Amino acid sequence: MAAARSIGSLTVSFGLVAIPVKLFTANQSSSAISFNLLHKADGSRLRQQYICQKDGEVVERDAMIKGYEFAKDQYVQFTPEEIKALEEVGSHAVEISEFVPIESIDPVYYDKTYYLAPDKGAGKPYALLTEALKQAGRCGVGRWAARGKGYLVILRPIGDVLAMQQLHYAADVRRASEVEIAKTEVKPAELKLAQQLIDAQTAEKFDADAYKDEVRGRIEAAIKKKVDEGQEISMVEPPAPGEGKVIDLMEALRASLEKSGKSRSEVEQRLGPRKAPKRVEEPAKVVRKAGKR
Repeated sequence: MAAARSIGSLTVSFGLVAIPVKLFTANQSSSAISFNLLHKADGSRLRQQYICQKDGEVVERDAMIKGYEFAKDQYVQFTPEEIKALEEVGSHAVEISEFVPIESIDPVYYDKTYYLAPDKGAGKPYALLTEALKQAGRCGVGRWAARGKGYLVILRPIGDVLAMQQLHYAADVRRASEVEIAKTEVKPAELKLAQQLIDAQTAEKFDADAYKDEVRGRIEAAIKKKVDEGQEISMVEPPAPGEGKVIDLMEALRASLEKSGKSRSEVEQRLGPRKAPKRVEEPAKVVRKAGKR
């Protein structure tokens, strides 16, 4: 894999300390597989056009203007100069305003991640801030302006590297309390079995390399087959979704625990033997002989 290339430079400051750093993207979005739209008849690339809803004519980009819909089909228009004046002025500095415990930030607020590396002569203060954050278990909260927008960011250590994590603003995050969940009673025996299943499948730490994008692999294999062999691809129909089945939760948990490597005797030793299903007695049928009453 080629060495990462810096996409810019920043200055991180806290108190009177200023640290010049180089900025790197942490995610490789450019490696995503994308398809282009082609004309089915001749395979030519298609070009997107904008059609005016009023007169049906094609509108070129130099004849477009932006507008905000404040009511149904009613817009206020903004010129490029007006929008430019409203945008945040780009900044090459991130000033840390406070330090907070890293666990106090719910991951639901996390957005894009960047890596920061010390620029020339900044190795010592960079290492000092990284190690201090690591030992304190805290991250620095600050602001950063780029591409006309203002971003809320945190600086957190990942090993010996300082990462800058963009955060969603509170107004952009839906509260979990907005999702209505009916109160359901959890039986102690079920909870105990679920906890044992979690224990049986617990790893010491998360290993991202252990998980592969299977869909991407299938797409890459299909592309290679088309390019190299010129063969048509026969698509395999996905299995039809099964009908909803009423399951016994305890039996499902027991089966899962056994599948994870525990023998049936070990499971029964912990939870007790399976209870025999209740036998439903059918009512006796009354048979009447044909004849006069």
